[in-house]
Amino acid sequence: MLDWTLVTVGILLLILGFVGCVVPCLPGPLVGWCALLSIAFSRFAIPTVWLVVAGVVMAIATVLDYVVPAYGAKKFDCSRWGVIGCTVGTIVGMFFFPLGIILGPFLGAFLVELVARRKIVVALKGGLGAFLGFLSGVFLKICAVFAFTGLFIWGMIRGW
Repeated sequence: MLDWTLVTVGILLLILGFVGCVVPCLPGPLVGWCALLSIAFSRFAIPTVWLVVAGVVMAIATVLDYVVPAYGAKKFDCSRWGVIGCTVGTIVGMFFFPLGIILGPFLGAFLVELVARRKIVVALKGGLGAFLGFLSGVFLKICAVFAFTGLFIWGMIRGW
């Protein structure tokens, strides 16, 4: 009975992990890794080495989630304020799901760049860079949670 409870919790955590890849205030890779941890104590357990590897992937994805959007914004000549605007736009945008999740990072960076008295072309370029950086971070997180899902399924098949 406990095994199936842990599996159910793991499945719910994986779903929440995918949601967390898009919603900025929820750490998707960490939640997805916790799904692996939930089945680590059941008969469907994956080997410890894979749990450690998944933990390293989770840590890398989490760090890159902060680095990649800023790097993308800087590559497109976005100011520090534009990057902050991208972050705020992402958070505000999640309240206007699904369109807000897509447009929030761009509009946040673009509007803050305009307020910072930058030319409209530079502000558009900075907003685009911030948006592409945000999308890259989301893509990396989704890849990590997909890998965790594969490990989860492998553990289920292996322990059956």
